[in-house]
Amino acid sequence: MRLLLVEDDTLLGRGLVAGLGQSGFAVDWVRDGEDADSALATTTYDAVVLDLGLPGMDGISLLKHRRAAGDKTPVLVLTARDTIAERVSGLDAGSDDYMIKPFDLVELQARLRALLRRSRGEAVPVLHSGRVTLDPAAHSVTLDGAPVTLSNREFAVLQGLMMHAGRVLSRSQLEEQLYGWGEEIDSNAVEVHVHNLRRKLFPDVIRTLRGVGYIVPAQP
Repeated sequence: MRLLLVEDDTLLGRGLVAGLGQSGFAVDWVRDGEDADSALATTTYDAVVLDLGLPGMDGISLLKHRRAAGDKTPVLVLTARDTIAERVSGLDAGSDDYMIKPFDLVELQARLRALLRRSRGEAVPVLHSGRVTLDPAAHSVTLDGAPVTLSNREFAVLQGLMMHAGRVLSRSQLEEQLYGWGEEIDSNAVEVHVHNLRRKLFPDVIRTLRGVGYIVPAQP
């Protein structure tokens, strides 16, 4: 899953990139509203983590601008502004959730998972596909109830495909979910991850549509 982090505090931004990255998110980080607006206009994100007190275009203005442009990307506001009026302002401007600094990283991760579920109309946090069960919160995968050890990238590929079961995802779409800006991408990285998933799970867990992409079949 790919996130846009909009945060002008360098220390906090670095910590969030590292912490969210360890839990499987690919994070692009910008420090002001104008750069965030450009990123959202050119890149598809699963969610945005947004500070309000930004240089240039502030967070509320960015929110209103993106919503007016028809951008439906889920937004979690993360800010030190803690009055009721400011919370109401953020929610009314188009945010989907609101957290106050200081915060707990584990709670932020949980809120992002919930936000992503709501955005896809899913109530159940655990994903199922045939014999495979994937739990995003526990970062675990089981096959017929037995645990399977996956790398972070393998987990991210499987999660992305299971979240879009029945829909074909191209290699470039999967790469966008796996890698943030500046990360080096091997030309056959996705193919290697898919090969490893088939070996660790079973061959038909992911199907290939040649020249199109990959798909986890939808459950009947």
